[in-house]
Amino acid sequence: MMLRYALRTVRARKGGFLGAFFALMCAAALITACGTLLETGLRGTIATERYAATPVVVSADQNVHQTTVKHKKGKTKVKHKAKPIAERAWLPGDLATELRKVPGVREVIPELTFLAEPLAPGGAVDKDRPAYGHAWDSAALTPYTLTTGTAPKADGDLVIDRRLAERAHLEPGDRLTVQSTQSPRTYRVTGIAAPAQEVRHQTALFFSTAEARRLAAHPGQVTAFGVLPTKGTDAAVLKRSVSTALHGTRAPHGTTAQVSAGDGRGPVEFLDAAAARTKLVSMGGAMGGTSLLVAVLVVVGTFALSVQQRHRELALLRAIAATPGQIRALLGREALIVGAAAGTTGALVGLPLGSWLHGRFVAMGAVPATLQHTVSVFPPFAALAATLLGAWAAARISSRRIARIRPTEALAEARAERTRPAWGRILAGLALLAGGVVLVAVLSVLRTEPASTPVTFLAVVVLASSVALLGPLLVRAAVAVLGGLLALTGPSSRLARANLRGHAARMASVVTPLTLLIGMTCTVLFVQPTLGNAARAQAREGIRADWVVAAQGPGVPAEAARRLRTQHDTVTEVVRTTVRVGLDKYAAQGVTPGGLTRTWDPDVTAGSLTKLTEDTVAVSELAADQLHLKPGSPLKLTLGDGTPATPTVVAVYAKGLGFGDLTFAHDLVARHVDDPLATSVLVSTARTQTQLATTLREFPGIHVLAPAAADSIQAARQRANAEVNYLAMGLVLAFTAIAVVNTLAMSVSERVREFALLRLAGATRRQVLGMLRTEALSVLLLATALGSGIALAVLTAFSVGMTGEAAPAVTPLVYVAVVALAGLLALVATALPGRVALRVRPVTVATAKE
Repeated sequence: MMLRYALRTVRARKGGFLGAFFALMCAAALITACGTLLETGLRGTIATERYAATPVVVSADQNVHQTTVKHKKGKTKVKHKAKPIAERAWLPGDLATELRKVPGVREVIPELTFLAEPLAPGGAVDKDRPAYGHAWDSAALTPYTLTTGTAPKADGDLVIDRRLAERAHLEPGDRLTVQSTQSPRTYRVTGIAAPAQEVRHQTALFFSTAEARRLAAHPGQVTAFGVLPTKGTDAAVLKRSVSTALHGTRAPHGTTAQVSAGDGRGPVEFLDAAAARTKLVSMGGAMGGTSLLVAVLVVVGTFALSVQQRHRELALLRAIAATPGQIRALLGREALIVGAAAGTTGALVGLPLGSWLHGRFVAMGAVPATLQHTVSVFPPFAALAATLLGAWAAARISSRRIARIRPTEALAEARAERTRPAWGRILAGLALLAGGVVLVAVLSVLRTEPASTPVTFLAVVVLASSVALLGPLLVRAAVAVLGGLLALTGPSSRLARANLRGHAARMASVVTPLTLLIGMTCTVLFVQPTLGNAARAQAREGIRADWVVAAQGPGVPAEAARRLRTQHDTVTEVVRTTVRVGLDKYAAQGVTPGGLTRTWDPDVTAGSLTKLTEDTVAVSELAADQLHLKPGSPLKLTLGDGTPATPTVVAVYAKGLGFGDLTFAHDLVARHVDDPLATSVLVSTARTQTQLATTLREFPGIHVLAPAAADSIQAARQRANAEVNYLAMGLVLAFTAIAVVNTLAMSVSERVREFALLRLAGATRRQVLGMLRTEALSVLLLATALGSGIALAVLTAFSVGMTGEAAPAVTPLVYVAVVALAGLLALVATALPGRVALRVRPVTVATAKE
């Protein structure tokens, strides 16, 4: 019976349910889109290209492992965790002897993969595809076959792939400069090779075996082994045989050799795609979680407004003996009907939205194209389930009062709003406010970005939720403050003051999404600049060099730094990586120890940088606090390629935000990274910029910059990286903006009879529209104050925790633009429905049946 009545109600009040439908549809679309990103991170396919003709690949383990054993109440619990390393791990070359003994193995092909960027006069030949060097002996792994020319034999010979030859207009006999792990060198193109199947995500350059080994710079080691089976041997059988033979075999740094086949070969080839899985899971989970919280807040507000608009109808049902359970059942079934329609539509919309998001992340470089977008039925069904649950819960929450109070009270409240919210609502609002304050306090002591970022946005949502519950009181307080001013500015303002005071709950439903929009937008826009500006300020203060040498391509070769060194000048090469202490990740760098204090000052607070060698390390104050270190302490860690090391701490410095948490000697880090070229070279010298540039003229793409110019380039990179976060949270903000428009339109549209009565009482059309504008501006002023206050509190706490100073980076012009945009949305969403409502003759509306 209730379901039939609910269907009739929805059919008869389509316009009344339109706002709730739109809010739920947007929520479902957002959850579906985030779900597809999460699923791509968990199950996305990484198709192999380089190993297409190689059924089984043996590689080094790309993870660090940690096993913990706990004994509790007579039970033993063993936990094993693994985290990926930042660089490629290598295998011992003599492992090939063991592999060749495995039954079913026809051939074992060692593989070398290393940086090899082909250069044109203007820079890289193909900036959209990474380029890797290999030995020609491993061409059969794809396979590549010569289409013209001959294989490389001498150290100066080179075979290039067909795409590169076409783009650079190269033929056998031409010369090509390649920037690899050593100094750039010009090679003679001896041949052009084509793959057996399309290779879309990389450029291949093939060198002679001796030259490839020199450029790989890992004597006696290989990237991987391609294992080819004998005729009739199944790949799965061969994989098991190889795994059995290698059981317990370890690489030089102690990690176990891994055997891959089928789809498992892709992550071995594309390490960035494998690492992007974790990033995408984190990004999709953060976006989805924030979206869900925002959706719950918006949908509950929308349903509360919808129920409030039907207060008279529901009161009449109570008056004719409808029980509280029947009212709740009616509203719950209506919500499920609307939720099912909105969830289905939103889930279908969310699928192309998720695909578009993945494409944008790929275009921005946040996710490699090799990680293929994966879609299944799980995200749409999860979004539909979340929408149904959210709609039902929102209806239950919104119907609590109308279902509980006596019928006579319901009829009385249908005409006049209560002067005070229920005590339960006030207490819940105060509890959320206290929770938000606690989150802000916690945020002020969090000192790592992965820990602070989720707390930052959660604090905004929790504080906005407290505004939603305390909204009527806040609106009345605002009217009390602004009432005198509104009374002096004409009849429209006096009407607006009366409405704000008499319908505080209705106005509060509009204040909430506006507050959330302003607070969340300001937080998203200013949280990254707060961190980035502090890091750049530390870097500016700590760089003492006169000039900074940077490269357009992979980096600055060691030979370029050697050319700059003289008896009176100091040259510091800087190479960056990431290391792990246990399973925790730390940003690290390697610097040239000689004369370091002339070019670099990280503000040492304990110890001395003069003792920095390949057996020692300097750490930031943050790392020292987290790891309980001081000068003289040993630090057990894993370098970027998985090599374990235990250097001794010789210095602690304050500027870890600008220079990373760990600092090693340059030569140590350079041996354990994929790209040993310096990211920058700091030069302390009396020579001019022109003189230095002349010294480096043989190195293509190398520039000599003033420290201020290098800082500007770093700022541009930070802005580019921040665009990914803006896009990730932009959809949440767009949903919130839609909710603002939706709520305002619903609030105005249900006041048609009120406008007609005002017209019949003598108010002009212009005065009614003026009243609406004044209400919108008053609500905007309150929402701006609340949203700005929330954002300021959260950003200040974030700044204190991450930088040690209460200095959030707020750009005034951007802030004004945010408020102006919110104001434009509020005015447009108020004026358009208002004008439509005023088109109907007042007498027609006043005499129409409700």
